[in-house]
Amino acid sequence: MAPLISPAELHELLLRDPNVRLLDVRWRLDEPEGRPAYLDGHLPGAVYVDLEHELALRGDPREGRHPVPPRAVLEEAARRWGLRAGDPVVVYDDLHAVAAARAWWLLTHSGVPSVRVLDGGLRGWIAEGLPLETGDVQPRRGTIQLDDLDPGAVADIDDVEDWPWRGTLLDVRAPERYRGDTEPIDPVGGHIPGAVNLPTTVHVHGGRFRSPDELRAAFASVGATEGVPVAAYCGSGIAATHTALAGAVAGVEVTVYPGSWSQWSNTRGRLVAVGSTPAAEVVPS
Repeated sequence: MAPLISPAELHELLLRDPNVRLLDVRWRLDEPEGRPAYLDGHLPGAVYVDLEHELALRGDPREGRHPVPPRAVLEEAARRWGLRAGDPVVVYDDLHAVAAARAWWLLTHSGVPSVRVLDGGLRGWIAEGLPLETGDVQPRRGTIQLDDLDPGAVADIDDVEDWPWRGTLLDVRAPERYRGDTEPIDPVGGHIPGAVNLPTTVHVHGGRFRSPDELRAAFASVGATEGVPVAAYCGSGIAATHTALAGAVAGVEVTVYPGSWSQWSNTRGRLVAVGSTPAAEVVPS
């Protein structure tokens, strides 16, 4: 199944299938609480998903800012959202699908077979003149049972240290953060030695994902081609899942390092590269 669905396609699906579950995952770095905006207007029947508390686990800073929640925690949240086995699931947000991709990635790799992301998100839905509703949606509790997260979808801190020697490690943050020119959040600027920069923003245009051919060309430009193991990291494990979603559209399998730079830069002894090339000047973290 294609990982994306257009607003028009979703509208038609909702008319013919009452079991579609809509998840509103509004979140962004400067405004992590998306519920007020959700209450002001959301797709009809959509349930609000709290990324900070339902799609991540708060804990030791050395684990990164958004560690993956255990299966039992994610399953409990999914049941609160009303998910049941076999239900089609569509997730969306209002900012280029960055947050929605986190839900897509977690659910897909936890055994939910039919999860798609609304291409264009809330803004695309509104642009098509499709309806919204206000207020909260409290669905009947679901019964879904999730699998443990597929270990092949996840890289840990030791994996990514060695990854550039056997594949392509993507740093999907903005170029200035990759170079170490600026670091507004984490204690050290720069990138994991050997990582190449492919900002996740290159995968979208006008609020929607680029074509599969364009996405494949973007991945290929940094060495992420067929037969090459590819992993991605970002600041805290959210945007990297957006790159994994772009990879799914393009037919490129992307493993995600959830700890990302927030874990790497808080772990004593890990080397840091600064500059515009993968093996730029390397200094201790």
